[in-house]
Amino acid sequence: MATDELHSAGAPAGVAAAEEGEGEAAQGFSFSIWPPTQRTRDAVVRRLVDTLGGDTILCKRYGAVPAADAEPAARGIEAEAFDAAAASGEAAATASVEEGIKALQLYSKEVSRRLLDFVKSRSAAAKATAAAAAAAAAPSEGEAPAAPSESEVVDPQPAE
Repeated sequence: MATDELHSAGAPAGVAAAEEGEGEAAQGFSFSIWPPTQRTRDAVVRRLVDTLGGDTILCKRYGAVPAADAEPAARGIEAEAFDAAAASGEAAATASVEEGIKALQLYSKEVSRRLLDFVKSRSAAAKATAAAAAAAAAPSEGEAPAAPSESEVVDPQPAE
């Protein structure tokens, strides 16, 4: 027996076949970076939910999003970013690896931009609501303050 035959005889059938057709397998192997798998997209959504509701710089600056609101917002952000990246010229299904990388970079930038837009708009809306509530509670300049109710009137004479 030749050395190659001994090597092939001792190896499992799949390994021997792989070694013989190694050049063919390398040529037949390909991967696609775009579009991301559903598993990857779900991981992006989970990360967005963690970012929106967790202890992050965004939450400290713009306020945390309640868990009930974070999940649908994260799904919307991810879907819009995916659609924007898919609509670009780089995201064609038959794209090269380089074009797929560009599409993935665009997707990532869109997710980040839409996340920031969401928290900013939510923060601005919360501030506007708080300002409107404060304005409604405070009397305007031309109006006299409301008369105190009986429970608010304080007796100036101490009881003896």
